[in-house]
Amino acid sequence: MDSKARSRIEALLDAQSFVEIGALVKSRSTDFLQGTEKAASDGVICGYGSISGKPVYIYAQNRDVLSGSVGEMHGRKIAHLYDMAMKMGAPVVELLDSSGIRLEEATDALYALSKLYKKKAQAKGLIPLYSVLYGQAGGGMALLASLSDFCFMENQEGRLFINAPDAVKGNKDASFSEGKAQEEAGNVDFSGTEEEIVKELQKAFTFLPANNEDAAYNEDADDNLNRAVDGFFDLKGREALTILSDEGEIFEVKRAYGEEAVTAFIRLNGQTVGGIATNGGALHWKDIAKMNRFIRFCNTYSLPILTLCDTTGFENCLCNEKHLGTEMAELLSAYGNASVPMVTVVKKAVGSTGACLGSKGVGADLVFAYPESEISVMEPGLAANILYPDESLEEREAKAKRYLEEKASAESAAARGYIDALIFPEETRQRVISALDMLYGKADFDFHKKFGSI
Repeated sequence: MDSKARSRIEALLDAQSFVEIGALVKSRSTDFLQGTEKAASDGVICGYGSISGKPVYIYAQNRDVLSGSVGEMHGRKIAHLYDMAMKMGAPVVELLDSSGIRLEEATDALYALSKLYKKKAQAKGLIPLYSVLYGQAGGGMALLASLSDFCFMENQEGRLFINAPDAVKGNKDASFSEGKAQEEAGNVDFSGTEEEIVKELQKAFTFLPANNEDAAYNEDADDNLNRAVDGFFDLKGREALTILSDEGEIFEVKRAYGEEAVTAFIRLNGQTVGGIATNGGALHWKDIAKMNRFIRFCNTYSLPILTLCDTTGFENCLCNEKHLGTEMAELLSAYGNASVPMVTVVKKAVGSTGACLGSKGVGADLVFAYPESEISVMEPGLAANILYPDESLEEREAKAKRYLEEKASAESAAARGYIDALIFPEETRQRVISALDMLYGKADFDFHKKFGSI
């Protein structure tokens, strides 16, 4: 009878495409009576197949065999799978459902897990890595999941934790290890039913490249590249990216984390583009952390970056004061070192956010704005209060209006070369596609450094 692990693999892959490898591998340990419990596959099913016609390497832990626990041969099978995937330039999908380290194999199991960390670290940036948590991923297994680029979690049986919920000091609620809480914490990109996860993961394969030298392009795209996007100026981030994208389809990541910013892969005239859109409010450090990780992935896999900037600045709170400086430094490093085409559309940029989110100063190739856009150091009313504290209310309102026109308007920014062109909101899709076509083949000078200090 087929195991649940095998059925999960087959539900995800194209029909009849799965080929198993290492099916006859068995544990070598004979300690603690384990010799009487040897089982073929050693608790993990490994192999290769295709998703949407694209090659993929995949493994699924089988909790019906040795509880899916990680031992020496279990880890060796998975490590071999990563070696093959890196040689072939194909993504890896891991379906996790394990009791954790196999106690009977002790340090052999620990070493096997540490080798998997190494393999994933080597693979990261070469091939996209996907984790799906169908069951438990605790302790060291949680770290394995976190090494992936994208993480999906089943919302009934899935659990993700470093320390077991009942072992965390002061904790009485186990729900923090479940899908919804982990999604809100930013540890999971998507949580849902098994069927929803399959659809979302299959969608990811249609958007993303197979490796860091592969192109991400849909040749079947037939959406009108000149399609007007009516009412675009009034849309929030998620809706804005959706209406811009071909056929209105997007693949959003970290959807419940940092809710003032939206990060999603979209298609523009068939080309996959990393879309960042803010929702018009003040930004929290979680929004920044989310954008930073997204930009780094896009740059690694040569995906153009579109930034839709609409923000009043940074949220004023103690939590932000503790984290924002470090996170903003990371974001500026990501923008400043990106070598892919970058296009920005500014609706509103108030305060230092205007200098950070896809501005020309941090490296954007083309920046557009609308006639109604506002780009200012601070809100015009506040600026007038500071500049003219002794004036009457009526006079300060007049000064604020003048400040908006002369120092905070898109036209004034364009006059100084900070905006390349003023466009109408409804032509945003057309103008962005044209800009990305022009930027195709962009090449930046390579400074031959390994990593920045951040």
